[in-house]
Amino acid sequence: MNVNPWLAVTGGTAGPGYAARFAALEERGADLHGEARRVHALLGERPSDVLDAGCGTGRVAIHLARLGHRVEGADLDASMLAEARAAAPDIPWHLTDLVDLHLGHPVDAVVAAGNLWPLLTPGTHAQVAAVLAGHLRPGGLLVAGFGLDADHVPFTLPEGVPFPGLADYDAACAAAGLTLTTRTADWDVAEPYAGGGYAVSVHTRTAPGPPR
Repeated sequence: MNVNPWLAVTGGTAGPGYAARFAALEERGADLHGEARRVHALLGERPSDVLDAGCGTGRVAIHLARLGHRVEGADLDASMLAEARAAAPDIPWHLTDLVDLHLGHPVDAVVAAGNLWPLLTPGTHAQVAAVLAGHLRPGGLLVAGFGLDADHVPFTLPEGVPFPGLADYDAACAAAGLTLTTRTADWDVAEPYAGGGYAVSVHTRTAPGPPR
């Protein structure tokens, strides 16, 4: 049975330290909301239904809620979700592996920040892409940013776990009925993607399918 790389690295106890680290960064004036601003702009700054997949302590989801969106978060790390619930108890937080996610309603966008893709359980990548796509309304957006090598993922993946490349990601998205719309090297759209070690990809749901 494959072990999830995030849980293998952290032991499922990273929540308090993770939340404290970002709180310290915010106190020092760091800009922590580039991902949320990007999704907000892509949605035309209209209140929308958004799923934060792999939400962690809720940093992105909480800021999207402040911007007026109806947000839900999902993560498989109970320690991270405990921090999210403490910070924003009114947001629905789902403790689940994404392969088992079932919101019961469609959303306008799914955001997958925080290196979700390389930290998925090996062998589940195509399934997760299908689950996320299945939650999107026609024309809905999957917005994902992740590192492609050890220099751009702040965790050492367990031995034998490779970094999944963009070709595999795009293939999984295409199989799930998603079409690549744009790709940049950052969340602020300041740098076009030209083959570096980090990419932010926007895919649009173009193929019909029932919501999950």
